[in-house]
Amino acid sequence: MASDYWVGPWRPHRPRGPIAALYRGPGPKYQLPPNTGYIRHDPSRPRAPAYTFGARFPTQQSTCGPGPSHLVPSRMTVRGPDSAPAYSICGRLRHSAPFRTPGPGRYFPERAGNATYPSAPRHTIASRNWGVHAEPQGPGPGAYTVPSLLGPRVIGKVSAPTYSIYGRTRVGSCFEDLSKTPGPCAYHVVNPGVYKTRAPQFTMLARTSFPQDSTLKPGPAAYNVDQVVWSSGSRVRGKG
Repeated sequence: MASDYWVGPWRPHRPRGPIAALYRGPGPKYQLPPNTGYIRHDPSRPRAPAYTFGARFPTQQSTCGPGPSHLVPSRMTVRGPDSAPAYSICGRLRHSAPFRTPGPGRYFPERAGNATYPSAPRHTIASRNWGVHAEPQGPGPGAYTVPSLLGPRVIGKVSAPTYSIYGRTRVGSCFEDLSKTPGPCAYHVVNPGVYKTRAPQFTMLARTSFPQDSTLKPGPAAYNVDQVVWSSGSRVRGKG
């Protein structure tokens, strides 16, 4: 008989569109950007040009150009004035500094014969330099070291193998002093548990004290048994 009740035309079905109750996100504000308008337009879609009406600018009260008194003359061009040459009478110049160049009396042409004309060779007798001990500039014979031609370190030569005889060692020979070897006390005894299976070990701990409660509890004088509230059907409880 339960199927005879009318429950309406609604039946469980798949929703046709998104329902906010089915999602736990921030809501439908995170949708695709619009394709119309200029603000927040979808960047993956072409957008038509948008124009706006500009505001009217205020009237300019003052001008930045020069006035009528700053007119350029009509004969003035880019390369200068376009007119006939004009001259003016300048004042007298100041006396200039005296010249530093040599005069005619400073030259001696008669002394230039040996430089301009050929002449016989001329020689002079130098002074005797005997007994002058000049410091040697180059190294002497003792400054050079000739490399040795014996041994394995010969420069530019192939050397044969060389051997050396070492001294006799005393370790293990009859000359070894056995009294200087370490005795039995010089060695430390190794614990057998290092290289063998170690048995379990136990220790005797000290006697521990009984557990005690450090909280404060009320004593017998803190209870008042005279003030008792009786009620039917309930337990006995103290008053106040």
